[in-house]
Amino acid sequence: MTNFQEVNKSFTVSEAIREAQRCLNCKVAQCQKACPVNNKIPEWIAELGKGNFGNAIQIIRERSNLPAVCGRVCAHERQCEGHCILNKKDQHIEIGKLERFVADFDFDAGLDHENVPEKTKGRVAVIGSGPAGLTTAADLARKGFAVEVFEMEEEAGGVLLYGIPEYRLPKEVVRREVRGLEALGVTIRCSTTIGVDYTIDDLFAQGFDAIFIGTGAGLPIPLPTEGMDAAGVCQALHFLRKVQLYNSGHISRDEVIIGNGDRVFVIGGGNTAMDSARTALRMGSKEVTVVYRRTLDKMRALRSEYEDAVAEGVKFLWESNVVRVNAGEGTNLRSLIIETRGEEKEYPADHLVQAVGNAPAARIVSTTKGINVDERGYVLTREEPYGMTSRVGVFAGGDVSDRPATVVHAMRDAKKVAEGIEQYISARKLMEKIGLQE
Repeated sequence: MTNFQEVNKSFTVSEAIREAQRCLNCKVAQCQKACPVNNKIPEWIAELGKGNFGNAIQIIRERSNLPAVCGRVCAHERQCEGHCILNKKDQHIEIGKLERFVADFDFDAGLDHENVPEKTKGRVAVIGSGPAGLTTAADLARKGFAVEVFEMEEEAGGVLLYGIPEYRLPKEVVRREVRGLEALGVTIRCSTTIGVDYTIDDLFAQGFDAIFIGTGAGLPIPLPTEGMDAAGVCQALHFLRKVQLYNSGHISRDEVIIGNGDRVFVIGGGNTAMDSARTALRMGSKEVTVVYRRTLDKMRALRSEYEDAVAEGVKFLWESNVVRVNAGEGTNLRSLIIETRGEEKEYPADHLVQAVGNAPAARIVSTTKGINVDERGYVLTREEPYGMTSRVGVFAGGDVSDRPATVVHAMRDAKKVAEGIEQYISARKLMEKIGLQE
C-alpha cells in the first residue's frame, strides 16, 4: 500500500443536507456539552440543514479556528458523536464529517466572512505553529493584536503538518488554515528557532508585549529496554516527519529508512502508534505489528483508527512488551525479544518504531531565566491570568504545559490562554497610561 490519499471521503451537498436534517436539535445538546471547545453544534447543523452554508461556518468559527482540521482528526466517537442522543439507536449524526463539509465548502466558495480589526492593542510573539499556536494567534489577531508566529520548521503547521499522516489530514488543508491565519494579519516566520536564533529576552527587546510558548512535546521519552539505542530503532514523530518531508519533495526516499519490504514493529497503543503502523505499510513494509502492553479495551487509540489499521493489514500483539532489541547490520535490526503474558519469543525484525510518549524540549527554558518547569520538564503556569508562567509576560499552553492530549484540547487550552494574554496586556497598558508602571 503506497497511497497517501485521504481515506475518508467528504459528503456531497445533498448528502450533507440530508444528514443535517436528521439532527433533532436537542434543547439540551449533549453533543455540544461533550465538545472541548463548546462548539454550537445544533445551531450550525440547523443552518446547514436549511442550506445556509455561510451561516453555518460563521457559527462554527465562533468557537473553532480549525474546522477543516477538527472535522477530520477530532475524537468524535468519544466527544460529540459519542454523546449524540441518536447513539441509542446506533444512528448518531456524523458531526465531524458535517463540520469538514462546511469548512471545505466555505473554502471552495472563496468567501471572506471576517472584518479584520486594526492591530492596536499590542504585540504578541507566538512560538510554535501547531494547534495551540495557531489558535492563540488567530484569537489574538481577531481581538486586535499584532501577532508574529515563530516556527522552527520550513513550513508552519507543527504536528498538524508533520505528525498526522496525509491520508488522515491532507497537508493542503493545513496550509489553507495557515493562509487563513495570514489573512487575519498574522506574520509567520519559519526556519526560526527560539532558543537558538533568538531568546525570550531578545523577543522582549524587539518590543513584544507578551510571548506565548506553544512548542508542544516533541522530545521522545526513551524506554529502558536493552538495545533501544540500535540504529534500526526510531521515534514515531521522527518517522512521521521524515515521511511528510519525503512526500513534500524535501528529502529523498533513502532518508526514510522504513519500507521496501521490511518487517516493522511499533510499540504503543495510541493514535500515533496507529499512524506509524499504517504509514509504514504505505511506505512499502512487508509486515507491520503493533506491540501493546494492555488489551484492546484499554487502548488509547480511537476504535475507528484501530479498525482501519486492521483492515489495512496491521497485526497486533496484546499484553506484550519488547524486552530486548538485537541489532543487525547497517540501519536494520536482526530481531526482537518480546514477552507476551509471561512467555518470551524471538521475532525477526528490521525496524522498531517507539510511539509511547514525548516530553517538551528544553531549548527555550534553558536559555531563559525565570521560567519554572516540573520534574518532567513541563512548563508550570498559573490560573490567573490563565497560562502565564513564572516569568511575567511569558505564557504557555498546549502539550508543553502538560494539559491537552488531542488537537481540540490544545485548542481549548489555547483559547483560554489568549484571554489571559489579553487581560495581562490590557492591564499593563492601563497601568502605564495612568503612570503606575514604567
